[in-house]
Amino acid sequence: MRDAAVTPEGDRIRWVELPGREPTRVYVHGLGATSPAYFAATAVHPALAGHRSLLVDLMGHGMSDRPTGFDYTLESHADALAAALDGAGVTGAEVIAHSMGGSVAVVLASRHPHLVSRLVLADANLDPVTPAPGAPGSGGIAAHTEQEFLRGGWEQVRDRAGAHWWATMRLAGREGLHRSAVHLTRGTSPMMRELLLRLPIPRAFLFPEADGPFPGAGELRRAGVTVAPVPDCGHNIMLDNPEAFARATAAALSS
Repeated sequence: MRDAAVTPEGDRIRWVELPGREPTRVYVHGLGATSPAYFAATAVHPALAGHRSLLVDLMGHGMSDRPTGFDYTLESHADALAAALDGAGVTGAEVIAHSMGGSVAVVLASRHPHLVSRLVLADANLDPVTPAPGAPGSGGIAAHTEQEFLRGGWEQVRDRAGAHWWATMRLAGREGLHRSAVHLTRGTSPMMRELLLRLPIPRAFLFPEADGPFPGAGELRRAGVTVAPVPDCGHNIMLDNPEAFARATAAALSS
């Protein structure tokens, strides 16, 4: 495990690091998750192994610190991740990112272009989400005010999430989990989709085949984004079908 201070107060982001050749690969998890649990099988898969790999936990998640004074916007997540990568001596990384982590990765590549040479997004959030009570994921969390969530709303989220997701979600700071969800539903300005369209680097977007066709795929392809379905999986592509995810990621990185 490695770490770096990423805020003026000394809050630290932590990651599991695997040695190997350059370019470095950076794996970024989604809301309420942790990269070592979600990406370990991918990082060591024969199609992807051999590169220096950082399995990073975003601020407020997993092994990283959970400061209550951090605002947890997508921009702040991206800037904190940038500080961690600078501390690790990373430039020109190939970033593989899932769900909210994909949103953060798009912002990272836009705000800190020297850090990202390629981008592979796994069912990432590109558009705003309307919060709704009982909705899965960020929409259900963001339907609570922060006070409601801290007073007990998190228990409803726990029960809806199920044991598998809660196993990593329970590691997140509750303020960080709620604020991350709220800002994920709101998105960025310009929105993440627009930022992705503008990026001048190789980009790929992987999505569950059963969810197709992916909205806006034509526009993404016209902008040079590879859009590829992955079979036999749900939103957690790398957990549901690690073999297909690893091969699709390797193909995107080598194209």
